[in-house]
Amino acid sequence: MGKRGSRSQSQLLGSLTKKQKKHLRDFGEEHPFYDRVSKKEAKPQTCQLSESSDTSSSESEAESEPEQVSGYHRLLATLKNVSKEDEEEEEEEEEDSVMDETETNLEDGDCDISEEEEMAAASADVQSSVASPADPEGKDGHGPPGASEESPEEFTDTKHESLFSLETNFLEEESGGDSSPKASQDPFVQHVNTKLKEKEIQAVATNPKTTEQLKWPVLGQVVFSSKFQKLETFKPPKDIDLKSVHLQKPLESTWIKTNSQFLSGPQKSSSPFTPLQKELFLIMNSYRDLFYPERTALKNGEEIRHVYCLHIINHVLKANAQVLGNNSRRRSQKLGVGDDDDFRDQGLTRPKVLVVVPFREAALRVVQLFISLLEGDSKKKIIVSNKKRFNGEYGSDPEERPPNLKRPEDYEAVFVGNIDDHFRIGVAILQRSIRLYAPFYSSDILIASPLGLRTIIGGEGEKKRDFDFLSSIELLVIDQADIYLMQNWEHVLHLMNHMNLLPLDSHGVDFSRVRMWSLNNWSKYYRQTLLFGALQDAQINSVFSKYCVNVQGQVAVRNVPMTGSISQVLVQLPHVFQRMEAESLASVIDARFNFFVNKILPQYRDAVMSHTLIYVPSYFDFVRLRNYFKKEELNFTHICEYTQKSGVSRARHFFLQGEKQFLLLTERFHFYKRYTIKGIRNLIFYELPTYPHFYSDVCNMLRATSRGEEAAWTCTVLYSKYDAQRLAAVVGVERAAQMLQSKKNVHLFITGER
Repeated sequence: MGKRGSRSQSQLLGSLTKKQKKHLRDFGEEHPFYDRVSKKEAKPQTCQLSESSDTSSSESEAESEPEQVSGYHRLLATLKNVSKEDEEEEEEEEEDSVMDETETNLEDGDCDISEEEEMAAASADVQSSVASPADPEGKDGHGPPGASEESPEEFTDTKHESLFSLETNFLEEESGGDSSPKASQDPFVQHVNTKLKEKEIQAVATNPKTTEQLKWPVLGQVVFSSKFQKLETFKPPKDIDLKSVHLQKPLESTWIKTNSQFLSGPQKSSSPFTPLQKELFLIMNSYRDLFYPERTALKNGEEIRHVYCLHIINHVLKANAQVLGNNSRRRSQKLGVGDDDDFRDQGLTRPKVLVVVPFREAALRVVQLFISLLEGDSKKKIIVSNKKRFNGEYGSDPEERPPNLKRPEDYEAVFVGNIDDHFRIGVAILQRSIRLYAPFYSSDILIASPLGLRTIIGGEGEKKRDFDFLSSIELLVIDQADIYLMQNWEHVLHLMNHMNLLPLDSHGVDFSRVRMWSLNNWSKYYRQTLLFGALQDAQINSVFSKYCVNVQGQVAVRNVPMTGSISQVLVQLPHVFQRMEAESLASVIDARFNFFVNKILPQYRDAVMSHTLIYVPSYFDFVRLRNYFKKEELNFTHICEYTQKSGVSRARHFFLQGEKQFLLLTERFHFYKRYTIKGIRNLIFYELPTYPHFYSDVCNMLRATSRGEEAAWTCTVLYSKYDAQRLAAVVGVERAAQMLQSKKNVHLFITGER
């Protein structure tokens, strides 16, 4: 009976479609459309149902009576016998199908579509099929990419709501707080207690920025600046200890173990920080804005991630300890005694830290560091809610990566692990507990990608949009900012435009506990912004100078490259740099196009100048050039980040065989794929690359098909006076200054051995 019964049950279950099985799991019965009408009377059977807290007393009394079991109950019973592995396999199949469709849509996308339409279509696809479970109060109503459907109870996590609520908890004695004798010297206390006047706020809009430049041992040229009248600078001390930087418990003990991998033998005992970490943390701990443009995935990426995670946890623990300590004092205080202003310790919403990272792998490492900093080597393990789910959705399978894929070291360091770029997650921290997937308005820390935030912030006219959770952000960390230039920089600008605005809803806040500068809509003057990137770029510099108005001032590292990436070119190649004139920054785009069409392109139209690769950093310039080439009926092919694999292979083959004279190549394709293009004889940089090392990478591609034609190779580079930073990164700062000040518009460099 057992085998036959299980066989019939499996047959019955197997006859259902995926849609029917899903409906059966969600609602406990089949859809009425699939009801089977039978004239035969069903034999009575006894079915033992598991106890449930939701079952009423009348139902429990009737459990002992035999009842008729319908077909859907029998199917429901069979579902309980299905192993969890089968359920996971079924969910993975559905996820794979979604991902396959997404990849297919991306590969099959027509390059003639504008970038805005492509991004809008991608966002619509993502929103319709996948979104993040960390939506504020569940307003988005979708699950994350690659995640199974979650029940409302798991989504809101009501089981742990009271455990992580700041309003209903009190400070433990061993946690420490702001009641210590040295609290007045704590940079956190000094920062949040800084009082601004209305006149100072009004003067910020008109005051010129005062600057002062210092040279630090490790960071190099450091520029202090402020729009407020008082500008204070400092130099790093030779030695610092953990007590002098006012770390909250248990960070004094956990930091040493967490950071031990970066400390050598003698350094391990003398200082808890590396020389770079020490100088960065001194700036962070002073609550000044920081821009560090020398963060690379290969050299110091993890070192920097460790130190800003320490600052984040230190800030959150102090802020929460202040709230919990005031809760205890208010509880012990008699009603009506004392001043309510003494307890103003919160913002208009709870989220106080926003960490912007490009990929899920980076978010995974940040959360792992949070856990390590709170746990350390303590025997008491901290409570981490939803850790298994988090590891499943943000982790990666090493077997998924092709074993024969060979890419440069910097590529391997950037694109490691789970590189999905659409995610957002809330993290709540309370004493020795961490709650992952906390609703945004119950979170202390938000970790998200620009795309993940863009889809929830929305745009004007959209019904479902929310950005109130950004109203009281006190610490903003933007890591790997250069990668967002390769994704969509508009998402970063959209985020910055919605930072620290007054919320549209109260979200249950106790206004008697809100700081006055937050009520006055002055939060942006108290927000600390930490900006890390791999290069000096005009767009990143613009964000730092425009949106960072911290009352404590700003600190930017401004080191200039002395050699440039042209020194890394190994082939013997003449580099002709041609300067074009532009009246203003707004007219550079049109000036470059006209200069290329009228001055450069005619030199390469001859059939002798075949095998010409045109490297185009901007996608908009790429579309403009492609349309012009089509209009002029030039013999060309093109590759962009939206070209499907078959199109890429076909274009590379035609270019190598000489069937196509020109090849248009976008910088974003090179960033994401790093293919070696063979057959290049003539190289044109329509604009200087965003990443300096891309210049040498593309030039060294000429070695791939060296057939004794080195004497005929050419390289032409277009630049203007507005490309000073990129030019200095390629040729060095001294040569760049000479080229920009020279009366000549053409400059020649020759690389390689003779």
